Amino acid sequence: MVTGGTDDRRGHRRRLRERFLAGGLEGFHDYEVVELLLTLATPQRDCKGPAKAALERFGSLQAVFEAEDRELMEISGIGPTNLFGLRLIKEVAGRYLEERMVSQPRILNSRELMDFLTLKIGHRRRECFFAVYLNAKNRVVASEVLFEGSLTSSAVYPREVVSSALAHKAAAVIFAHNHPSGESDPSGEDIRVTKKLVSALRVMGITVHEHLVIGAAGHYSFAEHGYIDRFVREAEAVASGP
Repeated sequence: MVTGGTDDRRGHRRRLRERFLAGGLEGFHDYEVVELLLTLATPQRDCKGPAKAALERFGSLQAVFEAEDRELMEISGIGPTNLFGLRLIKEVAGRYLEERMVSQPRILNSRELMDFLTLKIGHRRRECFFAVYLNAKNRVVASEVLFEGSLTSSAVYPREVVSSALAHKAAAVIFAHNHPSGESDPSGEDIRVTKKLVSALRVMGITVHEHLVIGAAGHYSFAEHGYIDRFVREAEAVASGP
């Protein structure tokens, strides 16, 4: 026998989905977005309560998506199964943005690049060093996380970076890494690592276009601050000798 409560839940879910199909997420509260995603793998139980609890605990929709599984599962009503929707949306968005960049004749939209990098590494709890590889026409051919953990000259190995760039037949590369602290200003070690990579890749004929530091409130561009050009000039001076 179907209870009134079950009918109410089904009706509520149907109305949520009809709203989405009719107008996308326009007018949706953040908790309703989470609720909609939780329902993908929660056939019977009410998801509004867990969705509101998740927003209350983490403070924003973005923070919910970036939370670790164990943290989400501390909320009553969220478990290993209905995490599916929350994980799915982030991965689908990442693949969409990457394929959109790859499909372009070249990187023309810096906003799309920043959206992609922020989604991939911007809010990870550990530092991640990321590379976007480009061909001679500045078209994206691949991207990957190269290293995880604190960014130090001993942790980022130029030989491995060069090897990966060559494996992807890259003519140029854009580097990015996140600062879990939220600050985007580079450290002295960030600057030293960038200099080593620019020099090592230049020897192999591979250009470093950019190194971006992604923080919670923004980003820092090594190229815009003149570091990339400076490191290239210094590498050329060393190569030409006295």
